This record gives sequence, structure tokens and C-alpha cells, in this order.
Amino acid sequence: MENQSNEKKSAKIDLGPEKLRTYFVRNLDKIYAAKNHLVKHLPTIAEEAHFSDLSHAIIETLEDVEKQIARMDIIYAMLDAERATGNCSGLEGLVDDAFEDIKLHGDDPELRDLSIAFYMQNIESVEMASFQVLEMAAVKLQHKQIKQLIRENYDEAKADRTLLLLITAKYLTAKK
Repeated sequence: MENQSNEKKSAKIDLGPEKLRTYFVRNLDKIYAAKNHLVKHLPTIAEEAHFSDLSHAIIETLEDVEKQIARMDIIYAMLDAERATGNCSGLEGLVDDAFEDIKLHGDDPELRDLSIAFYMQNIESVEMASFQVLEMAAVKLQHKQIKQLIRENYDEAKADRTLLLLITAKYLTAKK
């Protein structure tokens, strides 16, 4: 066992351009699939929100997601890559959990909205992390335009998460 640990390679990974491109596209596929899943479900989540500020934030997030998908379409074209069906079961699970909490708190608009805000923030956090990793890969690919498009997606996800966090803070600190 000790001998195996001595034979491990250093932390430096040397990916060739084709391996890195494959990695990038595969993970872009995942976030692309997740974004499309969101586009299908965010209108329903917005309708379920009781308070208008949360509903408006979800609609704003939906508009941002649509812009992010358009940027990703540009990236696919720049890489001359075909979109594959990516597995986004983790994000789908978060969306499905949000629907379960919406149903659970159907008669309690405050708890329902807090549940929606909670899951929306989690979704945005996962997206932010995904875009950060893709941005690092774009730097390594030495493709400034792709890096910039990914950065714009990250910035929008971060802004949406911040807005949802502010709405949550408003709900939790409001005096009755």
C-alpha cells in the first residue's frame, strides 16, 4: 500500500488540447442540459411564488438563463462542436425538490416562497461553480472569446443568486 502512494503522480495534470476540449464540451453539455431544464420549469415556479418580488426575480432569472443558453450556442459554434445530451440529474433533482416543497407548503405562502428562494439559490450556486470550472478550462484552451462568454454567464448567475439572497433576507428579517 505504501509503495502505491509513492508511485502516485504529482498534482500537475497535463491535458492535451483534444482531451481538454473533450472535457470542456462534455461539461458544457451538462450545464446546457440543466439550463434547458430550468427554462421549462421556471415559469411554473414563478407562478407559484406568492410575493411579487420573488416572482419577478424568477422571471429575471429565466431571462438570464435564456441569454446564457444563447451564449453557449455561440460557444458550440466557435468550437465546431455538436451538443450532446448531458446528464443534469443533480440540478433536475434540485428543481424537483423545489416542486415537492411548493406542494408541501401549498397553503402557506411564506414557507412556499422561502422554499422557492432556497432552491433557486442552490441552483444558482451550482451554476456558478460550473461556470467557474468551465472558465478555467477556457483559459487553458487559450480561447479568450469563450472565456468571456462563460464569464458573462457566471456573472449573471451570481447576480441572480445575490438577488434571491436579498429577497430571502427581506423575508426573514421582516417584522410583522
